[in-house]
Amino acid sequence: MNEKPDKSSSWKKIKLGSAKLKVFFIKHLDRIYCAKLHLVSKLPSLAEEVEFADLKNAICETVNDVEKQIARMEVIYSLLDAEVSKGSIHGLTGLIEDAFEAIREQHGEPELRDLSIIFYLQNIESIEMASFQILQMAAVKLKNKHINQLLKENYDEAKADRTLLLLISSKYITN
Repeated sequence: MNEKPDKSSSWKKIKLGSAKLKVFFIKHLDRIYCAKLHLVSKLPSLAEEVEFADLKNAICETVNDVEKQIARMEVIYSLLDAEVSKGSIHGLTGLIEDAFEAIREQHGEPELRDLSIIFYLQNIESIEMASFQILQMAAVKLKNKHINQLLKENYDEAKADRTLLLLISSKYITN
């Protein structure tokens, strides 16, 4: 009755061949890449609607960062001799669409709309950070330091953008 699970059988390292890992890596890179493309197409119009100047500047900075991240991901595709897949990408792009719908629901309430923008952009940046971290770990197993470095740069930018949004939300809420 009080049997404890054997640790050696309850936690095992994931053992994937490099071919399977590469497929996993590319599929998940596809998802984040398509989400980034979707996000960068939506953010400029959102920036035009923002009341809080610091938030508008942060959105413009985020657009620039996302464009750099997209360019880095395109280098990764090239290094892997791969192309962006047309597979299912609705999860992250759907999340972005849901976020933009929730922001539109705040029409006529500029303060709440700006706060919604901050809220959802922080959520999106958090998901991107987590995605880049997992892909970085996979890149180590793929034994490609250049890919790992490109992903680290993307992670660092996403983290900086998230931190900026957190600082803005603090300033925005406490003013």
